Amino acid sequence: QVQLVESGGGLVQPGGSLKLSCVASGPTFSNYVMGWFCQSPGKEREFVASITWNGNSKTYADSVKGRFTVSRDNARNTVYLQMNSLKPEDTAVYYCAADRSNSAIRKAPKYWGQGTQVTVSS
Repeated sequence: QVQLVESGGGLVQPGGSLKLSCVASGPTFSNYVMGWFCQSPGKEREFVASITWNGNSKTYADSVKGRFTVSRDNARNTVYLQMNSLKPEDTAVYYCAADRSNSAIRKAPKYWGQGTQVTVSS
C-alpha cells in the first residue's frame, strides 16, 4: 500500500511558476513509476508527466512540454513537478500517482493522492 500526499499548489499569475511535491509513504518508493495528472472542472483527468524509478526516462503531455519538469528524489520518497510559464488553462487540481508498471502509469495508476489546487489567474 502506497499513500501519496501532494503539496505546493496555490494561486499564481500567468507566466509565473510553481513547484509541486508529492511525498510517498512506504520503503519501496524507488520501485514505483510516478506520474502527475490534472483535472479541470467539467473535464476528465488528464496525464501530465511521468518518471521512471531511476529518473532516466520522463514523459510529458504535449501541452506542457518545455514548460514543466518532473523529477524525483528516492532518498526523500518525493516526486516533484516544476511548472514554469504557467497559463490560465493550466488551472486544475493536480494529482500524484504511482504504479509499478511503466505501461500502466499513463492509463490507470494503482495509487492516487488527494490532489492540490493550482490556479493561474491575474
